[in-house]
Amino acid sequence: MQLTVARIGRAHGLRGEVALELRTDSPARRLEVGATLATDPASAGPLTLTRVREQHGRWFVAFAEADDRTAAEALRGVELVVEATADAEEDAWYPHELSGLRAEHVDGTALGTIAGLEHLPAHDVLVLVEESGDRTLVPFVRAIVPVVDVDGGRVVIDPPAGLLASDAANMVASEETDGASSGRDTDADKA
Repeated sequence: MQLTVARIGRAHGLRGEVALELRTDSPARRLEVGATLATDPASAGPLTLTRVREQHGRWFVAFAEADDRTAAEALRGVELVVEATADAEEDAWYPHELSGLRAEHVDGTALGTIAGLEHLPAHDVLVLVEESGDRTLVPFVRAIVPVVDVDGGRVVIDPPAGLLASDAANMVASEETDGASSGRDTDADKA
């Protein structure tokens, strides 16, 4: 199975350099000058790294196969992929391992099924399809997802109030949140 290391972003400069949207926790190990990476779609590669640099937490690379801005811009959206290997790292899961897992509340109540993982700027989120069919994005942080049991086929979620779509039916709106009264007299109130 192939795993995405990075997605190629916009061209940077005139000499074929591109910005990367990382999908790996170890970019220095995966992105070394001389490394050849497969691509998705496969027709865009393989690509060989000729320059690699990090600047203010962002990664920029150049490929032997794209030596100018036009060629680099044509690679935008292409994913750099590697073959999956057995990884003994604790608390590390691949998106394909999470998809299809049963989601349970910390009290044991069934919440739905995990449909996937999305990479957002702040952090990753689990895509939860609730029992009602509603789609909810759950921040994939230990405080909200304390248990990931791939072998057991489940994740345990401890959602804050209001996170789940099913919470909407149980929420009580106060005057402050429903806009019913601002405490000020209006012309309509005086009539």
